[in-house]
Amino acid sequence: MSSFDEREKGEEAKFAHDASLRFRAEARRNKHLAHWACAQMGVESADDIANYVAEVIAADMTEAGPADVLRKIKDDFDARGVAIEERTIEAKVAEYDIQARSEVLSEI
Repeated sequence: MSSFDEREKGEEAKFAHDASLRFRAEARRNKHLAHWACAQMGVESADDIANYVAEVIAADMTEAGPADVLRKIKDDFDARGVAIEERTIEAKVAEYDIQARSEVLSEI
């Protein structure tokens, strides 16, 4: 195998590893965000929280970036009469993104 082939395989492995870390960090961010949103909405049942976490994680599969998650949580807040502005949710996304990346990186 040539050094070019070895380098190419190394780059492919790094890309796959980085993509896996990004996916895990985004899922972890969404989990933290869903727990926060549940607290804001007064959701206390463990089953209801687990279901909401799954809904938020699934919502993130709609489009690239966190806009789909922001929209879901804002819509859910509005439906429950929770008066929290979108910029507050955006700040929580940023906060939990940093936290989740740190947690995922500490696990490797």
